[in-house]
Amino acid sequence: QLSLFRFTVKRLFSTSRSSVDSKEMKKFQLLAHKWWDEEGEYSALHSMNDIRVPFIRDTLLNMSSNYHLGNPLSGVKILDVGCGGGLLSEPLGRLGASVTGIDPLEDNIRTADQHKSFDPVLAKRIQYKSSSLEEIVEESMETFDVIVASEVVEHVADLEMFIKCCSRVLKPEGSLFITTINKTQLSYILGIVVAEKIMGIVPEGTHEWEKFVPPEELERLLESNGFSVKTVNGMLYNPLSGSWSWMESMSVNYAMHAVKSGARGQSSPTDALSESESEQPSATAGTAV
Repeated sequence: QLSLFRFTVKRLFSTSRSSVDSKEMKKFQLLAHKWWDEEGEYSALHSMNDIRVPFIRDTLLNMSSNYHLGNPLSGVKILDVGCGGGLLSEPLGRLGASVTGIDPLEDNIRTADQHKSFDPVLAKRIQYKSSSLEEIVEESMETFDVIVASEVVEHVADLEMFIKCCSRVLKPEGSLFITTINKTQLSYILGIVVAEKIMGIVPEGTHEWEKFVPPEELERLLESNGFSVKTVNGMLYNPLSGSWSWMESMSVNYAMHAVKSGARGQSSPTDALSESESEQPSATAGTAV
């Protein structure tokens, strides 16, 4: 019965129906070596860490009664989907998490691997893999406490399948964090006309307005695939100061936190935060991927 289930899963998430969009791959291939240039094409993603990292950290800590000074996310297994050059994987690793970063572009993974190698602590806590999400589903069933998909869902080919895959690899009661762009007139003007064509904050052609996802649609897809949406916050980028802030309006960028429904009586994945504080970082570095 298990082998039949695995066969079904394999067929369901086979790469013949991939969430990876080959056109999107070609766009990012050209920029793979530029991830760590803080003044370059990815400068807005660098500064987004100032709000997205605390959002992830504080949400997880609020779900747990245990705190580890210095390593607040110690024992938490995080999957960073579409990790690029590791811009979000690294700060999460510094908070003590065991991070697996996946990206379908090998050049991105090479850049990420090279950059983490400069820091021996990160080298132990983070591992990268050139892979799509559906390619790791079978070997990673209910493996992760947390998934982050930051600035990714507006690039995937099949959003519902992407969410189904997230659910498969998350433990019951695991957390999913998404940041993305709303599909509004304002997001077209600011996200494409101003950011790409006028100011060159991101390379021209990075985004397609048709693929932007309204929060109502994302929430509906998540709720219908076994998630409970807990938080939705608007985000604002100021191109003059190069900084991000939270705002009530979700008319351009927004962040969402959803929790996978768990079986009754099961411990919450944030209980991982209560693991022995004396645990060495190297002991938490391995993942099932």
